[in-house]
Amino acid sequence: MIKNAPYKFTEFESFSYQFGPRQSMLNSYNSKTGEYQYVNDRDSVVKTQLKLNKDDLLYLHRKAASLGFWDFPVNEIGDSIKTGRQPLRYIIEFKYQRKSKRVTFDQNYDNDPKLIDANVKMIKEIELVMAQAEGRQKK
Repeated sequence: MIKNAPYKFTEFESFSYQFGPRQSMLNSYNSKTGEYQYVNDRDSVVKTQLKLNKDDLLYLHRKAASLGFWDFPVNEIGDSIKTGRQPLRYIIEFKYQRKSKRVTFDQNYDNDPKLIDANVKMIKEIELVMAQAEGRQKK
């Protein structure tokens, strides 16, 4: 069954991740180019290079598979702004030779709690891998 899975790591091409308020998705990463842009704690946009190694990408691929990412709905969009603050939007995309999967997840999405939990776990894993790669790069 795993060999016939629609998303095979042997066909992996790239991974991208964006997040921020809907109108200004300034935080982004692209594994193909290594371009990493984020807003720091002083509200300045920082542009840098960050390389994820093959093990990092394989880990994220496997984590996506274990969390059921391939079966997530494409749009998990929240209805409205209830708190007065713009909720964060996350866009996660895995590209393969024959297929791609892109999911848009809003922080205020209020459908299936298990799906919300899986999205939050995926986001935490991505951020953990990126932080570890950043730490390795600074050494």
